[in-house]
Amino acid sequence: LTFPLLSVTLLVSFGSSMLYGYNLSAVHIKDFYNATWSRRYGHGLAPRPLTLLYSLTVSIFALGGLVGSLLVGVLVERYGRNGALSRSALLVLMAGGFMGFSRELGSPEMVIIGRCITGLHSGICLSVVPLYLGEIAPKNLRGFLGLMPSIFICLGVFFAQVLGLPELLGEDRFWPLFLSVVVVPASLQLLLLHCFPESPRYLLIERNDICGATKALRRFLGTAEVQDVIKEMKEEQRSLSSVEMASVWQLLWDPSVRWQTLSVVVVNAGMQLSGIDAIWFYTNTIFENAGIPISQIPYTTVGTGTVEVVAGLIGCFTIEKLGRRPLLIRMKTHPRDTGYEARGHRPVGVPQPCVPLQTTLPWMRYVGVICVVGIIAGFCMGPAGVPFLMTAELFTQSHRPAAYIVGGSLNWLCNFTVGFIFPFLQMSAGAFCYLFFCGICLLVALYVYLVIPETKNKTFMEISHIFA
Repeated sequence: LTFPLLSVTLLVSFGSSMLYGYNLSAVHIKDFYNATWSRRYGHGLAPRPLTLLYSLTVSIFALGGLVGSLLVGVLVERYGRNGALSRSALLVLMAGGFMGFSRELGSPEMVIIGRCITGLHSGICLSVVPLYLGEIAPKNLRGFLGLMPSIFICLGVFFAQVLGLPELLGEDRFWPLFLSVVVVPASLQLLLLHCFPESPRYLLIERNDICGATKALRRFLGTAEVQDVIKEMKEEQRSLSSVEMASVWQLLWDPSVRWQTLSVVVVNAGMQLSGIDAIWFYTNTIFENAGIPISQIPYTTVGTGTVEVVAGLIGCFTIEKLGRRPLLIRMKTHPRDTGYEARGHRPVGVPQPCVPLQTTLPWMRYVGVICVVGIIAGFCMGPAGVPFLMTAELFTQSHRPAAYIVGGSLNWLCNFTVGFIFPFLQMSAGAFCYLFFCGICLLVALYVYLVIPETKNKTFMEISHIFA
C-alpha cells in the first residue's frame, strides 16, 4: 500500500462518495416553501401541494442519480476515470451555489435544481469511483481500496447527522449553509485530483499509451518493476483487440458474459431490495416508540451513524482475509417488525399507514432497536460496498463501463422503488412486510453461494476464465 494509492483513494472517496451519503439527508425547508408561496401569490400552500413540492425536492435526487448512472459509459470512455471525476466535481460547485443562495433569492426552484444536480453527480461518482479504484489497485488490495468509498458514504451520513444537531446547523436559519457544505469536499477534489495519474488500464488498453500506463503504474505501485503488470494488461488488450467497447445492449445480449451480467444484476438489485432503506427510513420512529425522548433522538441517531462507520471499517480490513462471497452472503434478513407508528419522522411525501403498528410488550421495542443497529452494521460490513467492487472484478476492460451503467441504474431504480412501495406494503401486510425483504435476502445469498466465484487475489483475466 503506497502513499499515492492511499491518497487518491481517500481523496476520491472524500470528494465524491461521501457527498452521496451526505445528500441522503434532507433538511426541513417546508416553511421556506410556504413563505415564498405566500409572498408570490398572497396565500400559503395547502398541506397536500406543500407535501408534493417537498417530495419532489427529495426524490429529484434519485432521478438525477439515475440520469448520472446512464452517462457513466460515455464519460469514462471520453475523459477517462480521473477526468470524469474531476469534471463531475464542477457539478457540485454549481449545485452548492443554487442551494446556498436559494433563500436569499426566494426561489424554491433553485433548491430543486440543486438537488437534481447533486443527484447527477452522485449517479456518476457512485460508479466511477469504484471503477477507478478497482483498476489502479493491485489485485491483493482491490478489496481494501474498493470498500473505502462505502466507508465514506457512511461518514457522509454521519456528518449530516452531526451537522444537523441543534447546536450546529440544525436550526431553520442555517439550512442553506447545511445544503451548500458539499462544495468543500468537491473543491478539494477538483484542486488535487489532477496531481494523480489516470487509470493505467485505461491508458494502455483503451488508449494504447504504454508509456503513460508505465509511468502511472510506477507512481501508484512505488516501484520501477512493473513489467509483470504491463504484461498482464497487454494480454488482456490482445484478447480484446477485435472487440470494441461494449454498449449496454451488447452487454445484455453477449452470451460470453451472461453469468457475469446476471451476477451484477442480482447483487446490485439485491443490495437495495434487501430493505435496508426501509429500515433507515423509520429509524427515528423506532427510537421514538422505544421510549427515547424526542429531544434525544438526534443524538441517538448519531450513535447509529457511528456504528455504521465502525462496521464499514471492519468490513474494509477483513475483506482481503474473508473474501467477497462471505461478506456478500451477510445480507442480513430483517427481524419481524417490533411495532412502531410511521409518524413524525416518516419519509417526506410518504402517506401515513392506515393502522398504526404498536406493541403491547415494551421490552420488544428495545429488541427492535438492537435489531435495527445490528442490521445496519451487518449491511455496512459488506453488502454496502462489495457489489460495486465486484462489478469491476467480473468484467474485462471492454465490458466494464457498460456493466457499471447496468449496476448503477438498477441501484437507483430499486432504491426509488423500495422508498415508494414500502409504506403501502406496510399498510397491507403490517409487521409481516419484512418477510418480503427476508425472502429477497435469502435468494440473493443462495445465488452468491452457488454461482459467484471468489475473486480475491485474482487478475481480471483469471476471473473471466473462471466464468468461461
